[in-house]
Formats: sequence, structure tokens, C-alpha cells
Amino acid sequence: MHIPDGYLGPTTFILLYIVMIPIWLYAGYWVQKHLRSRQVPYLALAAAFSFVIMMFNVPVPGGSSGHAVGSALVAIILGPWAAVVTTSVALLIQCLLFGDGGVTAFGANCFNMGVVIPFVGFYAYKLISGNSPITSNLRIAAAAVAGYVGLTVAAGVAGFEMGMQPVLEHTAAGVPLYMPYGLNVTIPAMLIEHMVFFSFVEAIITALAFAYIARNSPEIIFDYKPENDKNADAGKGAPTA
Repeated sequence: MHIPDGYLGPTTFILLYIVMIPIWLYAGYWVQKHLRSRQVPYLALAAAFSFVIMMFNVPVPGGSSGHAVGSALVAIILGPWAAVVTTSVALLIQCLLFGDGGVTAFGANCFNMGVVIPFVGFYAYKLISGNSPITSNLRIAAAAVAGYVGLTVAAGVAGFEMGMQPVLEHTAAGVPLYMPYGLNVTIPAMLIEHMVFFSFVEAIITALAFAYIARNSPEIIFDYKPENDKNADAGKGAPTA
């Protein structure tokens, strides 16, 4: 998923830096305003979690890599804006200290893994889980779907960004200046490997971690509403027609 230097031309990586600047600023504002004091330490844990899980990557034909990210889980537990912060921090450390992902492509990598995955995953989770109790199997299934869909969509977006380079950046003779492969190569290369393996890994990790947190410390989940569980418990004891 990490795009290295030299794969995206200036048109793409500058645009994605410009897109990310207001997103980073608002994400920082949101975290300061909305996260409760008890949740703040979990930001560091979430960044460390994303950092570690992204280090287990496998090369993808065309020069990128495939791996789980953990952003959907962070989005569900701490909110999607918090996931923007934690994933961006993890990507910055990987980029500067480990050369995993390019400096010029940092904005693109943050957009793909720090924005697309959290928001796609979070709203998939919200859509499926509805007002069900926090420990219900439906919410665990929703978390799994969120991880799978979020990572798969982000892989497709990364493939699209790379596959557009021969169209956007080329010589007068039509020779690509950066990524030489078009959309017919980059999108299948990114999607297939993630859809058949990495997205399932992301789904399993997201579901298991969510189930543990929901059963043991549901109060740290940023939009947790205890009244949903009370209503569910009351409903179980209510007489039926």
C-alpha cells in the first residue's frame, strides 16, 4: 500500500499534499475538542498498533506493497478523525526512519491509508451496526466488514493514483516519466492481492480487537451509548405478545 518516491508525478503528489493539509489541521482540532481525557493515551497505542501492523508487508507487482493497516479499527474505537492522526504519525515514522513509503508520496499514502480506510470503514460499520448493543455479534460482523471494505477501497485508490501517471506525466513522445504501468495493471495488482488476502487479515484483526474492547472496556469507544445496551437488556426481559 505504501507508494515509494518516484512513482507519482508532481501533479499527483502535490495535489494530495494540498488535500491533506486541511484534513490534518481539522483532525488535530477534532482530537483536541472531542476525545475525552481517558481516551487520549489510546491515541499513542493506536499509532503504535498501526505502525507495527503495517511493517508486515508483501511486495505487490508494480512496486507497491500489501499489508493490513488497522485504521478501520482505530476509526471505530476513537473516531475517524483520530485515525487520521494516528495513521499519519505511523506513516511519517515509517517514511523518515525506515524508508517505507516515499517522502514525496507521504501525502498520497496518508490520504489512502489515513483517510480512505478510516472513513470508508467507519461508515460501513455505522451502517451495518445501527443501534445494536455494543457486544452484539452484529457489531463484531460490522467491524469485520469495515476492515475488509476500507482496506480494499484504499488499495483500489492507490492503484488508481499510480495507474494515472502514464496519462498525466510523460514525454512529448509519450514515454511515462514515473509509474510506467497503466490502470489496467495497477488496479488489478492492488485489488486482487488485497481482496484475496490482506483485506481478510484486516477484517479478522478488526473484528477480534473490537470484540475484546467492546466486552471489556466499551466506555473508551468514542460514540458508545450505554443506553443502547440498557434498552436491549430491558427488551430481553419485557413480555412478548
